[in-house]
Amino acid sequence: MTQAEMGEMHAPAHAAHDSPHGHADAHVPVFTGARRKELDELFTRYPTKMATLLPALWIVQEERGWVSSEAMAEVAELLELTPAYVKGVVSFYTMYHQHPVAKHFIQVCTTSPCNVCGAEDVVNALLRHTGCEELGVTSPDGKYAVFEVDCLGACGCNTPLMVNEKFIESVTPDTVPALLASLS
Repeated sequence: MTQAEMGEMHAPAHAAHDSPHGHADAHVPVFTGARRKELDELFTRYPTKMATLLPALWIVQEERGWVSSEAMAEVAELLELTPAYVKGVVSFYTMYHQHPVAKHFIQVCTTSPCNVCGAEDVVNALLRHTGCEELGVTSPDGKYAVFEVDCLGACGCNTPLMVNEKFIESVTPDTVPALLASLS
């Protein structure tokens, strides 16, 4: 089973623990069963527990879709770090979500080179076809959220974007409907 399939499998469990305000009603530990074994295996591959922080946070996000304060505290305890240290790392890296996000988290590069290649038109097509009213707003069906980012490190192709962890090159307004259909 792929990591994406595992994340989709656990998405309903994630939703059951969220209140309408996006906060967990009761924290259910992430690192039990197979996920604990995965963390324990990481401990053997890194020189210190602290060195496993980024992959441990990634496990949380794969499992829950985001990294809650309670999950940060769980990670801090397991890695023998302070919750403040873990929060500092989570808030520094944009790849970690501190709030629930849409099923398809779409990031579009809109730096100057990508804008010359039509990035703004791609953003507008994504907003129109997803039903998102504006950047950063989740679509009414909860499936999509579109964000502009400064760079995806793919300056050799026209308008790149990322959907969750999947990189997609040379997106145009005309290819947006097919791209979105492939995500469903």
